[in-house]
Amino acid sequence: MKKLALLLLPLAASPALAQDPVTAIKSTEVVPGIHLLEGADGFAGGNMTLLTGDGRHDRIVLIDDGLGAVAELIYAKARDLAGRDVDFVINTHVHGDHVGSNAHFAENGAVIFAHDNIRKRLLENPDAAGGPAGLPEVTFSDEVTFHVNGNEAFVFHLKKAHTDGDAAILFRNVNVLVTGDLQFHGMFPFIDLDNGGDVDGYIAAQEQLLAMIDDETRVVPGHGSMTDKEGLASDLDMLRRARAAVLDLVDQEMSEEDVLAANPLAEFHDDYDWMFITTERMTQTLYRSLTRSRTR
Repeated sequence: MKKLALLLLPLAASPALAQDPVTAIKSTEVVPGIHLLEGADGFAGGNMTLLTGDGRHDRIVLIDDGLGAVAELIYAKARDLAGRDVDFVINTHVHGDHVGSNAHFAENGAVIFAHDNIRKRLLENPDAAGGPAGLPEVTFSDEVTFHVNGNEAFVFHLKKAHTDGDAAILFRNVNVLVTGDLQFHGMFPFIDLDNGGDVDGYIAAQEQLLAMIDDETRVVPGHGSMTDKEGLASDLDMLRRARAAVLDLVDQEMSEEDVLAANPLAEFHDDYDWMFITTERMTQTLYRSLTRSRTR
């Protein structure tokens, strides 16, 4: 699909970020042995999660690997924290801000794991993953479990949500959930309707994630700050209410132009609007998804 060439989020090319290029990757300890990686002074891609080990037989696992443009920085930070190269990279979905450094890590010995649909989409245009070397080597359809470093990393597919190839990862032993872009914490989510995403599917996915965790779970979203069950529930509540507000206008057979003029998401604007998914764009996504489902 030609549109894959555009899968790097427009954030990466925004004027503000162009003036403030990433020069370092910072890490935050989620729990002992698991680290959140992100740009220290700019956008390096979606949130990345690194599982390290303390023995020579332990495996180093990286969940998502950011933008290809800063692959060297991400690779160096992961290696510094782990003490050696990454063994496995798990992709949560196909977008270039999460798979952009695949080729770099693969060329340094990592095996790339992803859902079947991610590989299918990247085969059409592998540029988002840094070229053909970044194609996932191992794929799964529903779920796979990594038994590494005394932990179980349960990787599971959620259908037609952010895209059609989404995966989340639950570290069962330490109670950490990595959502990929099934959660944009504290901001309107990007639901990629052109690559298999769906508003109702996104809501269902968040409901499924919420049912799997408890009040002590640490949640690493695809974008936004680290959070917990309450944070995920709050983002889900916003999306349910936003959907209902737009659906009410769709039921009145209002056009997209009239829905936008009515500004049904005004109450969420101050808390959730951001440079990529503005209040207007979130309204358009909801309208497109809800009206599309009626014409199938």
